[in-house]
Amino acid sequence: MLSRTANHLYWLGRYLERAETTARLLEVGGRNALLPNLSGGHRNEWEAVLQANNGLEAFRAKYSDPSQRNIETFLFFDRDNPSSIASCINLVRENARVVRTALTMRVWDAINSCYQELQEMSRTERSQISLTDLTDWTMRTCAEIRGAIEATQLRNDGYHFLNVGYAIERADNTARLLNVKYYVLLPSVQYVGSGLDNYQWVTLLRSMSAHRAFIWTYDGEVTPAKIAHFLILNRLFPRSLLTSMEMASDHLDHLARGYGRGTEAQQRIRNIVAELAELQVEDVFDEGLHEFLLRFIADNAALAGCVEEVYLQGEAA
Repeated sequence: MLSRTANHLYWLGRYLERAETTARLLEVGGRNALLPNLSGGHRNEWEAVLQANNGLEAFRAKYSDPSQRNIETFLFFDRDNPSSIASCINLVRENARVVRTALTMRVWDAINSCYQELQEMSRTERSQISLTDLTDWTMRTCAEIRGAIEATQLRNDGYHFLNVGYAIERADNTARLLNVKYYVLLPSVQYVGSGLDNYQWVTLLRSMSAHRAFIWTYDGEVTPAKIAHFLILNRLFPRSLLTSMEMASDHLDHLARGYGRGTEAQQRIRNIVAELAELQVEDVFDEGLHEFLLRFIADNAALAGCVEEVYLQGEAA
């Protein structure tokens, strides 16, 4: 496969997952903002969302008023924000358009319909669209595109490049969603273990469509350690860091077998998977959840850079 085609498919997967995660971040902020601040303590839900999205400085540079409406606009509609849902959906369609012949009709139709609906929403009076409407629409349409990919795409190298991008982006985004907890509680560590703390943990699970699955897995016992274990180390949860990295590893192995050669990217992903597989949740908290997540995000970014260098540059993958 030409590296140009592989690159577009890889980034199609990444931008699709990024759009969904931005919607989940918006949902986290919206749910946390609904909780009354009875304690009078530190509350920075929307700042936490912007921190996790790496968009705080860009937001402050463009918007003087840090209102919820402006943050919603920045994260959903603002084309100047490369991580906004509108920007991501636009890039999903553009990448799909370039490699149109590598996609089935069903996948192209799902992507194009999503893009057309977004255009219509952009022309709608902002006051007529609630935050819930925006997040539900994004997660539903991303699921439809993903479903079309799983149901109709050949399991060839293009499918594997698409899924490597999808898995790397998902791991990064799960880590960033989990790291919202750190930013929300700063600097008031006295809230750890409080009702506010517990509410935010449950909100995080709900934002990842994971609350019921968590309850099934841990018999209803909600604790920070169990939630961290579920989102980082539990192979049963499809968005956990370990599951996402194993998914990326599987697809990189398929590519290596198909092209008849191993790569540095395989060794990097194996090292990450091996560490996660041996890790205990106590080790994560001993290191510090925030510190662990920042280290993982950096390792995952290095893996992404290696994948691009090995497969996505040059004439052929």
